[in-house]
Amino acid sequence: MPVNIPTLLPEQLLPIKGVSLGIAAAGIKKPDRKDLLIMVLDEGTHVSGVFTQNRFCAAPVTVAKQHLAQTSPRALVVNTGNANAGTGEQGIQNTLATCAELARLLGCTTQQVLPFSTGVIMEPLPVDKIVKGLPAAVANCNMNNWFGAAQAIMTTDIVPKALSRQIQIDGKMVTVTGIAKGSGMIRPNMATMLGYIATDAAIDGELLPILTRHAADHSFNRITVDGDTSTNDALMVLATGKSGNTLITRQDSPAYIQLQDTITQVAAELAKMIVRDGEGATKFITVQVDAGRNEEECQKVAYAIAHSPLIKTAFFASDPNLGRILAAIGYAGINDLDVNHIQLYLDDILVAENGGRAMHYQEADGQRVMNQAEITVRVMLNRGAASTTVWTCDFSYDYVKINASYRS
Repeated sequence: MPVNIPTLLPEQLLPIKGVSLGIAAAGIKKPDRKDLLIMVLDEGTHVSGVFTQNRFCAAPVTVAKQHLAQTSPRALVVNTGNANAGTGEQGIQNTLATCAELARLLGCTTQQVLPFSTGVIMEPLPVDKIVKGLPAAVANCNMNNWFGAAQAIMTTDIVPKALSRQIQIDGKMVTVTGIAKGSGMIRPNMATMLGYIATDAAIDGELLPILTRHAADHSFNRITVDGDTSTNDALMVLATGKSGNTLITRQDSPAYIQLQDTITQVAAELAKMIVRDGEGATKFITVQVDAGRNEEECQKVAYAIAHSPLIKTAFFASDPNLGRILAAIGYAGINDLDVNHIQLYLDDILVAENGGRAMHYQEADGQRVMNQAEITVRVMLNRGAASTTVWTCDFSYDYVKINASYRS
């Protein structure tokens, strides 16, 4: 079961003026399952996105990037059950056919539709099923459909992931609502999941990509479940400008900073939900690396720890076999690292210093922490002022079971 994710209620998700969401069951992989989502945007909505860096990126990623560069989007379409990745030119044509049909139904151009897919790789997209499901999705469009939207984009997720926040800007109430999916094939390389965050804030379209990149780098680019970078995934930020606040035009303005902080907080909470719902996860682990020379070397150490199967399986077993963490620090790729200066903490317990076991460390203390559902691993490199934080989970028997039977 997911690690400490609160039960989500539909009424907790706030509508965004200028965004309508429609859901349908197209039967893409399983009958009678919500597997098709459209998001219809009012004219003038600014859209920005960051996409997977996997070179074998899916057809919808290629098309979405092209369409985003060509025009102002009026709609997004998301299908689950099929990734439409590794499908060659036919995959592109199937994606374009989906976009064209939704554009026809909405009265916009094909280029104004951004496509997204998630599911099994290297299988042909059942475009006929999607096209047949689109009228129902259009008819279902409603500003209050965020909960259903969060359900419709799930694959191996156990729970829907969504969140709303409100802030005051220029005396106007500004709303931010986001949804995300992801449970396995999660490794940050922007970004291995699907995430959609919308706001009614008025912000200059030139600033939105800067805000989006900041949000991604401090959230979805700081999580890992299994170290696999997906072929499909993206984070999209939508700004409708309907809240009535004065247009945000400066990156150094208090309004911009406030909006950026709020969207980043929503993105970070959604990202952590993905880790908490990692396939078979039983532990939520924060890896914090401090006192490095630069952020890059802090990230090397953090990901060496977070990606190690030996460490992740030890956490699942609640086994304080913490020498595995020292080994990961040592192979992280910092060639001039002096291990005698490093301190390793498990929560508030000093485990290692001066190149070995800390004088007062007792395995019973480590065992107490390892039994918890939430654990912080903190590494002090003691060679500078940089730091970074990564969120990960353990590896359980269920991770193998889920991925061994993924296509069945």
